[in-house]
Amino acid sequence: MSDTPPLTIGLPVYNSKRYLACSLDSLLSQTYGDYRLIISDNASTDGTSDICQDYASRDKRITYHRNSVNIGASPNFNRVFALSDSPYFKWATADDYWAPTMIEKCMKVVESDPTIALCYPQATLVDAGGGNPERYDDALHLMDDSPRERFIQLMERIRLSHQHLGVSRSSMLKRTQMLGAHVGSDINLLAELALYGKFYELPERLFFRRLHEDSGSWARNSDEHQARRYYAAASSRMALVTWRQHYAFFRAVSRAPLKLSDRLSLYRYLGRRLRWDRVRLAKELWAKASGLVVK
Repeated sequence: MSDTPPLTIGLPVYNSKRYLACSLDSLLSQTYGDYRLIISDNASTDGTSDICQDYASRDKRITYHRNSVNIGASPNFNRVFALSDSPYFKWATADDYWAPTMIEKCMKVVESDPTIALCYPQATLVDAGGGNPERYDDALHLMDDSPRERFIQLMERIRLSHQHLGVSRSSMLKRTQMLGAHVGSDINLLAELALYGKFYELPERLFFRRLHEDSGSWARNSDEHQARRYYAAASSRMALVTWRQHYAFFRAVSRAPLKLSDRLSLYRYLGRRLRWDRVRLAKELWAKASGLVVK
């Protein structure tokens, strides 16, 4: 490994004992090996720390950090990126895993074209035990030269959000607002990143996303479940989530170096989305005013 490797992998973990070894093994067995792996443990209490320290003692590419308190999921994701200094960055998760050639193939793409912000592979969904594979089509090969078109295409097509677990260009990722504390901020991040560069989808299923009862996508309509996944101290309801999502989209457009015509066009597009969500937005305001949410 070089002193400053081309790639940093950031792995935020919290009470991840059940699947962590599988995730780490898939990263450490990659055919591309010139990277640093930064783990940020969000004050786990289940033995995750022991697994991380054992792996770090056996592989010099791994650096282990532990937060003194649980800072929440999104801040922990942002923390591993803040600790990196490589030209390219990959987020990893403690319950998913990757085929051995995934990083090598993504790196070839991003290193060959400076306009690409993100390269990610097609996905296979698996259950808690890694069985019952289901092909998943992301349809987010966003190679249009227009940032406006890339932004709208992502907004119209995205369903499950995991594309940010591919390989990103750090210089473009740094220009975004990163992940917010609200549920759905990963979609905000991807939409904003698309304003700065293209997305290349590898036509191979090299990513295996594990869906299980404690994963963020398991109970997307449960406020209590999502609060446990996103916040340091779980709350039964979350305040103004849809408002936060919309605000982040508008702010992303206002910050990006766009032509005036594209900026105004995207403002109109986002305004229409606000109108489509007006019932949900009104319900969130009522819940907040009625004291039914605590954040």
